[in-house]
Amino acid sequence: MSKFLSSKYATLEPYTPGEQPKTRVLTKLNTNESPFPPAPEVVEAVREAAKVLQLYPDPDCTELRKVIAKVYDVDPDMILCNNGSDEGLYFAFLAYCDSSRPAVFPEISYGFYPVFANITDVAYREVPLKDDFSIDPEDYYDAEGTIFIANPNAPTGIPLTRNQIEDILRSNPGNIVVIDEAYVDFGTESAVPLTSRYDNLLVIQTFSKSRSLAGMRLGYVIGNKDLIADLNALRFSTNPYNIDRLAMAAGIASLEHDEINRAHCRTVMENREYTVAELAKRGFVMTNSTANFIFVRHPEVSGEVIFHKLRERGVIVRHFTKPKIAEYNRITIGSRDQMDILLRELDEILAEEL
Repeated sequence: MSKFLSSKYATLEPYTPGEQPKTRVLTKLNTNESPFPPAPEVVEAVREAAKVLQLYPDPDCTELRKVIAKVYDVDPDMILCNNGSDEGLYFAFLAYCDSSRPAVFPEISYGFYPVFANITDVAYREVPLKDDFSIDPEDYYDAEGTIFIANPNAPTGIPLTRNQIEDILRSNPGNIVVIDEAYVDFGTESAVPLTSRYDNLLVIQTFSKSRSLAGMRLGYVIGNKDLIADLNALRFSTNPYNIDRLAMAAGIASLEHDEINRAHCRTVMENREYTVAELAKRGFVMTNSTANFIFVRHPEVSGEVIFHKLRERGVIVRHFTKPKIAEYNRITIGSRDQMDILLRELDEILAEEL
């Protein structure tokens, strides 16, 4: 960093995104992208939108919000569109965390939460997970801060039920609760139905995972109209044209053909169950994931060894260095062919190591 950087960022530890290889790899299972391309109608909608790129996009995302509202049966004024779900999270940190309201989130969760807390200069409290890596809802009762929970959690994939989230909401009438549902479409109950009943709930979702649009950077927040107005005030104070024409067109077309996305999700879930069963036969231990990834360790071979040996064979998964999870690897669920390649390479690694 340069000598000109403000001293307030001297200790900032940036988020480390998953590796995006610049060269061809055989099997990429490290960043939880969809193995399926978007629907042809999405590609065509983007092509049409590209014809008028000389014009600014609609800063209100009017048509996109209408389509999202129809899908979730909420009012369009309860929706804020973002440049990826991360932007929605960032706005929530800005709006609802300060010197008197710390951020509260699991000790093991999405790595951006402590980064957002640090860059917004707010205190935060990391809540330990239970021994089985699950979140105990009671740990968040009367939290005395703004709560951020990924559901299902990352990188474990373990979900909370909607009833458990409602218990957290009831016990925190004076605190905002942010539920980050990036992976909700692969078998987890969404908290969106609760947004019409609780004025302290924000639900954040993304088009990146279940709707095959990671390359478009498109997300949205659903919540009480007054909360959305708060976040819009921040958006219009920073980047009012935060959603470009191409992303907006892609999002609308994707939701208008959402049956294709749902079919893809079902296939991913089938591939997840297949992979879990096959890994169990090989002695691997896994959390009960309802995401499009699994969290895996082998009792006799270290997670780091498996990570590096897979990479040598052209299979990239995600390894974390936190001591509590260093024996695990997070593996994205891809196509059946991709999962069979993974299993084949793991068989060779186990033959070498055991």
